[in-house]
Amino acid sequence: MLKEAQTIIVSKEVIQKKVRELAKKISQDYRGEELILVGVLKGGFIFLADLVREISIPVKIDFISVSSYGNSSKSTGVVKILKDIDIDISNKHLLIVEDLIDTGLTLSHLKELFKMRGAKSIKVCTILDKPSKRLISLVVDYPGIEIPDKFVVGYGLDYAEKYRSLPEVHELDPSKIA
Repeated sequence: MLKEAQTIIVSKEVIQKKVRELAKKISQDYRGEELILVGVLKGGFIFLADLVREISIPVKIDFISVSSYGNSSKSTGVVKILKDIDIDISNKHLLIVEDLIDTGLTLSHLKELFKMRGAKSIKVCTILDKPSKRLISLVVDYPGIEIPDKFVVGYGLDYAEKYRSLPEVHELDPSKIA
């Protein structure tokens, strides 16, 4: 399984350190507030689980599942909601927790959706960031680790539902995919 994804881009230790830093900042910023974390599935579930264990304030958690990749390594640019959130977010502070931000299209779509639903505030947290791929201007309130423009898997990120369980982030070599 690893022959296609041998180059480690971000180690497990670097990820863990960044998760603790982000959690500390989020805990400070939202102390005394009601906060809802919305994890973006499927890729964001591992990061969300690690993050929530490090956050020191009470939070509510929900999930949304969107797709803009399908089984491809390139975004289609069309965001489809596959599973919506269940919690009422009106007049609530919302933190969207994402695994990777590249073009910014998915997050921009989600921010607009949640704004229309009446969220009090909407901020974005990601563990991995590819600002070189941005197609739109997007503020990442809690930026994680900046990575190069490579197709990556591991730590929740997949290619065709494979590689999510890798504890590090690896570059996937497309020429070795069967």
